[in-house]
Amino acid sequence: MCEKLPRIIKNKKKLEKTLNIKITHKGKEISIEGNAEDEYIAEKIIDALNIGFPFSTAMLIKNEDFIFEVINIKNHTKRKDFETIRARIIGKKGKTLKTLSTLTNCYFELKDNYVGIIGDSDFIKNAQEAVIYLIQGSKQANVYAFLEKNRPQKIIDLGLK
Repeated sequence: MCEKLPRIIKNKKKLEKTLNIKITHKGKEISIEGNAEDEYIAEKIIDALNIGFPFSTAMLIKNEDFIFEVINIKNHTKRKDFETIRARIIGKKGKTLKTLSTLTNCYFELKDNYVGIIGDSDFIKNAQEAVIYLIQGSKQANVYAFLEKNRPQKIIDLGLK
């Protein structure tokens, strides 16, 4: 089931060419044909477009290092006021999301009760944990401190081995 069908149809040719697949649609149903790996990647990209990621960001999933994850807010809280939880994740004028993006090197999108994250495999786990902490009510400052403390360090190979 696809809600952002016009976006996918608009980019259909690019998707088919880049991912080596064939996309057909009947109503709001989309079917993808190609080899299994390409179909899987195309499915993930279409899911990302559905959540609201820009086309260029969604296409990052094609790279081996990038992962697309979706967090369902309902799975991590017993509270029923999802508006407040979404507001905590977004922050004033989007400041919390921007800071999360900067600290984790990941891209975030919210749709209904879902948070989509696209990021490098090294950073995605911290990004997920940070969002879950926010959903569970942790203060933004504490989440930022956690991210700064647990930032993956790039390993510099000096060729000494």
